[in-house]
Formats: sequence, C-alpha cells, structure tokens
Amino acid sequence: MSALTLRIGEGHDTHRTISGRPLVIGGVVITGVPFGLDGHSDADVLLHAVTDALLGAAGLGDIGEWFPNTDERWRGADSSLLLQAVLQELERQGLHVINLDCTVHAEKPRMGPWKPLIRQRLADLLQVELLQVNVKAKSGEAVGPVGRGEAISASAVVLLRQVPAAG
Repeated sequence: MSALTLRIGEGHDTHRTISGRPLVIGGVVITGVPFGLDGHSDADVLLHAVTDALLGAAGLGDIGEWFPNTDERWRGADSSLLLQAVLQELERQGLHVINLDCTVHAEKPRMGPWKPLIRQRLADLLQVELLQVNVKAKSGEAVGPVGRGEAISASAVVLLRQVPAAG
C-alpha cells in the first residue's frame, strides 16, 4: 500500500421548506426569510450533504445509518455536531480532508451574499484552510420543487487523504 491513499465521496440532501423554523445552511443561520427546512434535526441540508460525502469517502455508510430520524437523540440536533462526530471517526482512521466542493440549490433565498459566510463556517468545521472549500449556488430556474420554492437541495463532493499509521 502506498504512503498516501486518496478517497472521494459525494453527498446529496433535500428538505422541504416549512414556515416557523429558522433556515440553517452550512452551519449559518440565514436571516430575512419566512421559512426554514423540515427535518428531524435542524435540517441543515448542506451539512447533511457534506456529512454524507465524508461518510461515503470513508466507506462508512450514510447519515441515516449514523443518525437515524427514528432516534429521539437527534431531534432538533445541530447538524454541526453530527458532522463533528463523523470527523472524529475519520481522524481515528487517519483520514483528512483535502478539499470540499459543494452546491446549494435554492430559488429563495438567493445564496450569493451568504456564500462567503458558509464557506468560512465549513472551513472552520472541517479544520481546513479556506482555499480547501468551495461553495456554489444554483437557483431552480422555476423548475421542480426547488424552483417553486418548496424545497432546498445541496450536493457535496469531498476528497480525503488517508495516511497509514507509522509502524
């Protein structure tokens, strides 16, 4: 086995919009919108996609296996805590993030003004440099549930490096 192994993973998530709940995307509370996302935890669609990408790259299943919506421990949970639990497992296995590329699909709100804050929050959560994280935004162009404002989706691709333990 070589001294450096690369692993890639992808993640995707979609949540319906719902009134009466804060909108959290990428660990950032998005203000000025009359809705949030429906879900068992805080429904952070982007952190869920990133967590799934990390789990996929590590060959560790998916977010639903790790944090099932049937488990009351995760009701209303801050998705950054779920991400941190997965990162601890990756660290234990000698896996480290090289880079993350992700996209938020939302008709409203327009994500452009929020991208720098989300990018910084993701870099902080992943404990990587800002240049290792990219955040893109796409509208739904009035097509489908995202385009009608009924849902927000996110996708993520992550590249990990695995450095075997010395010995």
